[in-house]
Amino acid sequence: MFNDTGDLAADRHLIFTHRLRARRLQLGLTQKQVVSRLARRGVRTSNKTLSSFEHGAGVDVARLPELAAALECSVTYLLGLTEDPLTWEPDGAREPGADRRGGPSVADGNWILGPDVPTRTARRT
Repeated sequence: MFNDTGDLAADRHLIFTHRLRARRLQLGLTQKQVVSRLARRGVRTSNKTLSSFEHGAGVDVARLPELAAALECSVTYLLGLTEDPLTWEPDGAREPGADRRGGPSVADGNWILGPDVPTRTARRT
């Protein structure tokens, strides 16, 4: 199903487009209904644009949270980082320092953006 050339960006893009459409169908929604849900969240788009997202056209990353909310799932799920549409934590990311709700503790750093994201304590002089 996914390309085996080792191109992580292409694989993630394919996963995203597949999950976007699959989740909409899983919820029994038409593209028009998703567009209406997006409009209620302040995102103006069209059926044509949503269709292009589902067929591989680039999506504006600023729209990811609203797309996820309209499809009743997490951004992490749409990006293929978890198999559970209702969880934010990437599969395999839970560490011993995780809190009781299953999420990483504050001390674990920023698990969603990656290990190379500067911390708030780093200040410019």
